[in-house]
Amino acid sequence: MRRRLYLTYVPLLATALLALAVPLATGTAARDTQGMYMDRAGDTARFASLAETALRTGRSSALREELRQYDALFGVPAVVVDRDGAVAISSRPDPDLDSGQVRERVAEALSGEAARVAPTVWPWQDGPMVVVAPVGSGGEIIGVAVTVSPTGPLRHGLLDAWTRLFAGLLLVVLAGVVVVSWVARWVLRPVAELDLAAHALSEGRFEERVASGAGPSELRRLAESFNTMAGQTAVLLERQRSFVSYASHQMRTPLAALRLWLENLEPEVRPDGRTDHAMALEEVDRMAHLYDALLAYASAEAGAVRPDEVDLAALARARACGWRDVADRRGVRIEGPGPGVLLARAAPDALEQALDAVIDNAVKFSGDGGEVRIATEAAAPGRAAVVVTDNGPGMTEAEARDALQPFWRRPADQNVEGSGLGLTIANALVTASGGRLDLSAARPCGLRVRIELPAAGRAP
Repeated sequence: MRRRLYLTYVPLLATALLALAVPLATGTAARDTQGMYMDRAGDTARFASLAETALRTGRSSALREELRQYDALFGVPAVVVDRDGAVAISSRPDPDLDSGQVRERVAEALSGEAARVAPTVWPWQDGPMVVVAPVGSGGEIIGVAVTVSPTGPLRHGLLDAWTRLFAGLLLVVLAGVVVVSWVARWVLRPVAELDLAAHALSEGRFEERVASGAGPSELRRLAESFNTMAGQTAVLLERQRSFVSYASHQMRTPLAALRLWLENLEPEVRPDGRTDHAMALEEVDRMAHLYDALLAYASAEAGAVRPDEVDLAALARARACGWRDVADRRGVRIEGPGPGVLLARAAPDALEQALDAVIDNAVKFSGDGGEVRIATEAAAPGRAAVVVTDNGPGMTEAEARDALQPFWRRPADQNVEGSGLGLTIANALVTASGGRLDLSAARPCGLRVRIELPAAGRAP
């Protein structure tokens, strides 16, 4: 954002200053040129008035001496030409009147045309300033007085003035950059602190807060609101963690005691009540499993997941080995990924628990003679994935969308052991690690579960 402020404000400031400086520089050149022209025009007119008498009487020594002194004093050649264009009186022995500009101006004056204003002199031009004045009276022109002024001093003066002008312009732009930098820091410092605090919250560091004493009033109010929100979020999560911890200690004991009492009652149960007694024990066990699943889901939602670098391929191989005995007892063949390294960023414990939930679900629904394949792959740039595929009954697209909801179970699976929270817990853990869990149909049958995570590096 700071760069955008610079790219917006500094060109705008420079454009505004140039819009003021260019007319000022042009006006300075026109003013200095006009001042020099007026001085030379007055001198040339005086020489023209003196030259009329000299040309008519032939006594030109006094005028020649005056022109010589003028040339020596100002360095400006002065010449009087007759009506034929020949040099009659000159301040120098060999005046140079062969340039096109001088001949053109002399011809205009001899033809009686009005004197033109000299064009503006620019620093990059090197031509002289030619000023002419006709000699004569009563409409009769008998000659022309000419001064040829070098423009070097005028051009150097203009260049110095322009240099000072644009140096001042540069200083103003630099001052504007300093002001923009100060304003940007003042405005954006609270935004940067908000960004850091938001990242801290996303990583589970709920103690981070924003200093609300800097920046504009709107951003200070935003920082105060953010701090209030962060505090309330931390309180709510702490309450949720406390509830999970409290429930973990307080709920297990009554269930364990209830099961113990039911087991102690078994010798006293009559034969016609043994079926009900066994069903009661099964319901207690089912309640215990459901309770464990609820605690796991609550812990996944409330816990702060700290992603770290993990070898996704090694973890998938380890979980495949860990589930092989269970799969063998159920008549399911489980196949893990081959050798190799695939680095990803995730919380190892959370990812392991998520994989366990997915593999448990795959083994459970594959059935006797089923097959579960676990593979890893490099996904899009910067992503890594582990894929668990089974050849069970699979799911339709509508069922795959609903399967991540808590307690969702297919109507055909209502009698299958489970709580309906396995995939929900896995999705919560993967999402907390910055990843994504997708369900899709496998070919020719079964379910394909894909866990995609941020990649941590390249495999050696």
